[in-house]
Amino acid sequence: MMEEAAEKRTRRQSQAEKPYRGIRMRKWGKWVAEIREPNKRSRIWLGSYSSPVAAARAYDTAVFYLRGPTARLNFPEFFAHDDRLPDLSAADIRKKATEVGARVDALQTALHAPLKPDRNPAQTRLKPDLNQYPSSDEDN
Repeated sequence: MMEEAAEKRTRRQSQAEKPYRGIRMRKWGKWVAEIREPNKRSRIWLGSYSSPVAAARAYDTAVFYLRGPTARLNFPEFFAHDDRLPDLSAADIRKKATEVGARVDALQTALHAPLKPDRNPAQTRLKPDLNQYPSSDEDN
């Protein structure tokens, strides 16, 4: 009974730390993705990303090209299941996966970045419109 509770607790902790398949978080907060090549001991490094979604999308790209339409994906809605997948080398798969991950990472960063206010908002309001004739305040 105690073993079951400990097992459930460990499973819950690992799910919280690792929200998607094929990724992990470094001590300093970056998310990384890598995948094993089928029937080999070597791994394909898929990159380091700011967000877990970007790392998961890189992993999905690689696993889709390695294992085809039957692969277990984090985001299956982003892939068209085509039976005619090209036979790619590990370098080609790495390149495709890192391109997808970098694009998603840039989008995630842009979405979650705080808007930077102007340094002096009063100054921007007082800038004259140089395309407009000056108006005299004395005429009013």
